[in-house]
Amino acid sequence: MSAQMQQIVLASRPESAPTENFRLESSPLPQPGEGEVLVKVHYMSLDPYMRGRMDDAKSYAAPVPIGGCMEAGGVGEVLASNSPYFEVGDFAFGMFGWASHGCLPAKELRKLDPKQGPITAALGGLGMPGFTGWHALSAYGRPQAGENLGVSAATGPVGSMVGQLAKKAGLRVVGLAGGADKCKMAVETFGFDACLDHRAYGDARALRKDLKEACPKGIDVYFENVGGKVLEAVLPLMNINGRIPICGMIAWYNAGGLGEGASDQALTGPNIWRNILVKFLSVNGFIISNHFDRYPDFLKEVAPMVAKGELHFAEDIAEGLENAPAAFMSMLTGGNTGKQIVKLV
Repeated sequence: MSAQMQQIVLASRPESAPTENFRLESSPLPQPGEGEVLVKVHYMSLDPYMRGRMDDAKSYAAPVPIGGCMEAGGVGEVLASNSPYFEVGDFAFGMFGWASHGCLPAKELRKLDPKQGPITAALGGLGMPGFTGWHALSAYGRPQAGENLGVSAATGPVGSMVGQLAKKAGLRVVGLAGGADKCKMAVETFGFDACLDHRAYGDARALRKDLKEACPKGIDVYFENVGGKVLEAVLPLMNINGRIPICGMIAWYNAGGLGEGASDQALTGPNIWRNILVKFLSVNGFIISNHFDRYPDFLKEVAPMVAKGELHFAEDIAEGLENAPAAFMSMLTGGNTGKQIVKLV
């Protein structure tokens, strides 16, 4: 009997929040062809964008087909290689999916050096999320010393990178996070000036009142990861010539419309456009996969800061591939603290 691997496939499309939409399957272990590398995955990443891949809707990327393996980045050890660039025992990052093993062309993998730090960093602070924060803050946030920056999902791998880089650039940084413990982490671990627990507020008006006290000079840069009530609170506080990089809208991924908890008219079409118009706001959507030509520059700048302990990141590690769906569903409602990772080995 041939060696087996496991993977989690999309069993059905969710109608709102994912529930029983996943299936664990076993299949024969793939054998690498010419130029390919077989990797045993040690850790895999869970990210909010995966929720969009579950829907059969037009987007910037094709949806996961029914019966197809859920996609994800992972890091692991090379078991077999038909490439001169990888040897057995090397560690690599690749898009292996929600799976115990992956077999990909060597050109689609990135070799990792475990001596330079934990390999999980390639999934968070030094991976796609950290790169996302770095790129969007510099390209679209255009931070200037003395300005005020607000960032939602403040303790996640994107938000924490944004806040720490903004602090190093001389900005006042106010985070928004879901829970008192996360707010404490934002201030004590990541060095934010303040952080508000948006779950402690019944509506956007109450949140906006305290956010205005935390940002008495308004907000120059708002890094958007959430949407919903948080954006509703922030938008009227934006300053003239403010910038809003739009990275994510996790509050709307399941609920639709304005999301649960929308309380006033700040986000209706006429009002949101009026805010953009009269405040000369720059609002930029982006997809990080379009910008990976900048990834080497990111590593050159950020990796030394991480190595020196000047930048920090938090990880939330679930155990076992079979527990990936539960960890994913929890993450979508803010149940994680830091980068959500699944340990397979």
